[in-house]
Amino acid sequence: MESITDAVKKMEGYDQLRRQLDRIKQQILQDPYVASFMEANPGINEVNLEKGLTKLYEYSKERHNCDNCPGLERCPNLMQGYQPVLTADKDQIEIFYEKCFLKKQDEKQKSMTALIKSYFIPRDILQASFDRLHSIDQDRKEAIGSAAEFVKKVAAGEECKGLYFYGKFGVGKTYLLGAIANRLAERQISSLLVHTPEFLREMKNSLSDGSFNEKMELLKTVPVLMLDDIGAENMTNWVRDEIIGVILQYRMMERLPTLYTSNYDFSLLEEHFSYSQKGGLEEAKGKRIMERIRHLTVPVFIGGDKNFRSLQ
Repeated sequence: MESITDAVKKMEGYDQLRRQLDRIKQQILQDPYVASFMEANPGINEVNLEKGLTKLYEYSKERHNCDNCPGLERCPNLMQGYQPVLTADKDQIEIFYEKCFLKKQDEKQKSMTALIKSYFIPRDILQASFDRLHSIDQDRKEAIGSAAEFVKKVAAGEECKGLYFYGKFGVGKTYLLGAIANRLAERQISSLLVHTPEFLREMKNSLSDGSFNEKMELLKTVPVLMLDDIGAENMTNWVRDEIIGVILQYRMMERLPTLYTSNYDFSLLEEHFSYSQKGGLEEAKGKRIMERIRHLTVPVFIGGDKNFRSLQ
């Protein structure tokens, strides 16, 4: 009885099909990537080569897609963000996929972003980096150095004081907090960066939606808390005594670092915290809050005559 293979060979057009397949085979084998693989694996015989021809074709096509990469979002490969790798397992051709550089970078960025929680912070601040700060003028170098040293100590597991950045509007205080948050995330340390005035308004609203305790717990326990623009909030006894005071007391007891930015120096901030809705001043309560801040932070003045945004 005639075999199927022999029967196929006698079919009309078989010779033409065979010639086309041979041309495709030669094109695949002449591909530099495939040729390099075959040269490195001389044990692959003709039978295994025929069996693995479709894998070689797939590899060639996908590998050249990577050479002409249009970006992760437009990746044309079968598995977006993955590049092909050929192996010869017992001289049989196999193909598998591994994450490309762009895919790894994207996942790393998403992982870092997940480590940085924020409330009411502009997008450009959440993308801040120390690399862009090295070119900033001399007046800001001390602050940048203090920030870098803080990250170094926290990453090393050392106990260290937080930082209190103060100076006039527009000198780059908030951007510096963003750079710290991103550098900490690179070292797998989570942080929370909040715009204090807006967040405190949110805390008042959270009393009605049931999320107050959850938010308080987050601010109290996050490994690194950053309170941006403290002193710009509308001061009330409730904000001072039940929110800021409680958070700072807990963090002081647990020795969790807290960073601040403010337009006020310590003396002016103490006056702000001494405000009383009932009229007059409650100096003892203002001093109590400031004692917690002074005890666990180092004041760092950020100078500069030019607006930070004009220096970027």
